[in-house]
Amino acid sequence: MEIVLATRNKKKIEEIKRITEGMAVTIFTLDDFPGCPEVEEDGTTFEENAIKKAVTVAEFTGKPSLADDSGLEVYALKRAPGTLSARYAGEGADDRKNVEKLLKEMHSVKERKARFVCCIALALNEYSVNAFFGYSDGDIGMEPRGLNGFGYDPVFYPAGYSKTFAEMSDKEKDLLSHRGRALEELKRNLAEKLKDR
Repeated sequence: MEIVLATRNKKKIEEIKRITEGMAVTIFTLDDFPGCPEVEEDGTTFEENAIKKAVTVAEFTGKPSLADDSGLEVYALKRAPGTLSARYAGEGADDRKNVEKLLKEMHSVKERKARFVCCIALALNEYSVNAFFGYSDGDIGMEPRGLNGFGYDPVFYPAGYSKTFAEMSDKEKDLLSHRGRALEELKRNLAEKLKDR
């Protein structure tokens, strides 16, 4: 099966390719389809955004498309940054700026519980779309730690661990991460689809 990843985020592409390794799928990215339109992530939920991206790319490329929308929900901030995680500090903000804004917002917050959420949508076409979810509970640290990963990884301590996602190896993080868990659900579904062929 050929699948187009509906993202240009190199770190996400790397992570998805790593987690789906060994499956009977050939992965393409948007770089293989230069004319593919940009999709505005204006949905109010991760699921809406993921489905919109997957369907748009599947229709343009004529191939099944996999889209991910994910983010961080901090309970003390009423689940912000949520669907705005990638642009929390404004359009065009990088990971460092987003983390800085988060830590500034939380400078006097004692209750630091949070969770990462990931929705992965697999669209065969606009009429055949499946969504898969993964969650990772944890806490927000007081300062960034570690050099691995991306996004809010340097300030996120998964529940039961004393190191951030950014201090973990790729293998460790993949087992605990929201994206890893959503992709495991997807892998089970794809295995069934491929078995029935």
